Amino acid sequence: MKNENFVKRERYINNIKKFINKPVIKVIVGMRRSGKSVILKLLVNDLLKNGINKKNILYINKESLEFDNIKNYKDLYQYVKNYFYGVKGQKYIFIDEVQDIEKWELAISSFFSESFGDIIITGSNAKLLSSELSSQLTGRIVEIPVYTLSFREFLEFRKDSDDIETEFKRYMKYGGLPAIHYLSLNDEVVFNYLNSVIDTVLYKDIIMRNRIRDVSILDKVIQYLFDNIGNITTAKKIADYFKSQRIKVSVDTILNYIKYIESALLIKRVCRYNIKGKKILEFYDKIFLNDIGLRNGLIGYREKDINGVIENIVYNELRLRGYSIKIGTIDNIEIDFIAEKQNEKKYIQVCYLLENKKVVEREFKSLLKINDNYEKLVISMDKFFTEDIDGIKHRYLIDFLMEK
Repeated sequence: MKNENFVKRERYINNIKKFINKPVIKVIVGMRRSGKSVILKLLVNDLLKNGINKKNILYINKESLEFDNIKNYKDLYQYVKNYFYGVKGQKYIFIDEVQDIEKWELAISSFFSESFGDIIITGSNAKLLSSELSSQLTGRIVEIPVYTLSFREFLEFRKDSDDIETEFKRYMKYGGLPAIHYLSLNDEVVFNYLNSVIDTVLYKDIIMRNRIRDVSILDKVIQYLFDNIGNITTAKKIADYFKSQRIKVSVDTILNYIKYIESALLIKRVCRYNIKGKKILEFYDKIFLNDIGLRNGLIGYREKDINGVIENIVYNELRLRGYSIKIGTIDNIEIDFIAEKQNEKKYIQVCYLLENKKVVEREFKSLLKINDNYEKLVISMDKFFTEDIDGIKHRYLIDFLMEK
């Protein structure tokens, strides 16, 4: 497990290390190709460097044919027991893409109840912990989300470049899947790779898992969602659009497909919140992508969509920083993000450029309608706009993304 070509994502490595040899199951959740496997390998290497015998570490990668015979929880249980037969001392069980093992949670629960070893698993499904495991082992699971590369991490892969603005353009176009940095960064090569990732997720995590028969409708729903990032999206709106294209599909089918796509961690639905009424506005969610590059691979990169692209990038950065996020509304005006964690709250507007007085008034004055003392921020690509207006701060987008 050589790791000389890996960029260590210290945020995740350090977070997981806190729980090594602690009586909790470590569950690492993230979309496919987000870097979970590399994180596991780095953890294995770290154990070996610290003197743990190789025999005491089992690494199962369900994307490898070597472990294709592990189909269900019984196979998993027997394989692990056989592997560690006669081995003394603390054992470490690493399982990558555990959701590909039928009823995996039964074996994991058994290993845990037997104190058989330290357990670290990864999965590519948002509902990984909605199984019996979560109810059986309440308080004994720690979930660690892994996201695609932030812009700061993207730059770690691009050490030889000294032009941050050029790299940001690449980031907007190609996104944050780590493996793209081992390719030639041109549209043909990267977009082909990104489309292969989408095909893998579609087949393994959506079509096969949910036994979908009409794949053409699923493809069209994904195309629609990817083409409408940052827009209010409802199942009825999608059904009406399909109807206008003479495609008949029910609202319930579309709702199910959106749930499947979200569970596969391709998208995230963000609810809208009435700031004055203090209530969630149901059925009027916005859609954001967990990796913006996948959109560009599927439907192409379009300069006219830059507002939605940078809004998506800010959303992903806020999630990475641990905020829970809602879309705000007040007096029929939209606030792009309400970001909260613990006792902290931020109101954020995102736009491409504050190109004239009308845009400045629109972006700043919408925040002035909010009558509280929490931080209010306008983020844009204006590098030299430094003016704060009535206590509302402006940040250059790249500076915001480079914050530690």
